[in-house]
Amino acid sequence: MSVQNDPPASLAAIPAGYADWLAELKGRIHIAQQRASLAVNRELVALYWQIGRDILERQAEQGWGAKVIDRLAHDLRTAFPEMKGFSRANLMYMRAFAEAWPDEAIVQQAVGQLPWGHNLVLLTRLKNPAMRLAYAGRAIQHGWSRNVLNIHIETRLLERSGKAVTNFDERLPAPHSDLARESLKDPYRLDFLGVGQEADERAIESAIVQHITRFLLELGAGFAYVGRQVHIEVGGDDFFIDLLFYHLKLRCYVVVELKAGAFKPEHTGQLGFYLAAVDSQMKAEQDNPTIGILLCKSQNRVVAEYALRDSNKPIGVAEYQLVAALPQELQTSLPSIEQIEKELGETAE
Repeated sequence: MSVQNDPPASLAAIPAGYADWLAELKGRIHIAQQRASLAVNRELVALYWQIGRDILERQAEQGWGAKVIDRLAHDLRTAFPEMKGFSRANLMYMRAFAEAWPDEAIVQQAVGQLPWGHNLVLLTRLKNPAMRLAYAGRAIQHGWSRNVLNIHIETRLLERSGKAVTNFDERLPAPHSDLARESLKDPYRLDFLGVGQEADERAIESAIVQHITRFLLELGAGFAYVGRQVHIEVGGDDFFIDLLFYHLKLRCYVVVELKAGAFKPEHTGQLGFYLAAVDSQMKAEQDNPTIGILLCKSQNRVVAEYALRDSNKPIGVAEYQLVAALPQELQTSLPSIEQIEKELGETAE
């Protein structure tokens, strides 16, 4: 026989305004929980940095060898058996973390806002401090999970962002043009589609729809999928847009046209026609002008720049890659991510 936890009769009647007040309280509690979690994370990252700095200083000043880390790991795990993170591998990461970020202010203001696992990804996947900081900033801004951060580093997201040939500076007002330009990249990595180099436009388009979540991740933050082969009628004739998106930050529609070959100047005319039709038939009064992205198998950047000069519509031209090996991971003398995850998951004996 089950027992139901019904509210007392005296609490059954809900007074006016109670529901709104309860919702507000729940919101406050959730915010407090998030702040508490962030505070704990900042303290943990700061502690790890301080331990790493101390190891560096003592090794430099007193000539301690690497074996001291083995002893320290044993002593800390003995003293704090309920805490994870004091393995030899993680202590080595702490040392490398402090060495990578000698300025404590950066730890407090930037990377300290990220979980330790995110910092391990930055530490092991990137060597350049500026790129580490740039990816850390994007991860904080967009709330990337560790897996998403890994994907963006492996596909060189920031190195490709803003590289497409566009006429946005001439066709869009600032700062809208700057944001639009940074929203495009070159090339677009579509190797996750699983199609061969000779795939035609329809096959690529079908694969994109089947992998729309991954494609949205490749497009970047702000893109929302509207449809495929979107029908528009102009002068009694039917036309179909390959892929249509809406960008939440740019507040505009984005038309994506696929070309399974090299870029040709006449492609901009067709895309410009689609942009005009969307602006006329779909764009709301508060929306910004529709922008277009031409994804081609290859392009001559000089030809693309010339073609866009006389186009009165905002268009970007970029290449796509259907088959591309992931960049070789940067090698370090430190343990791998897999090793540290395994050790962090083990309880101290």
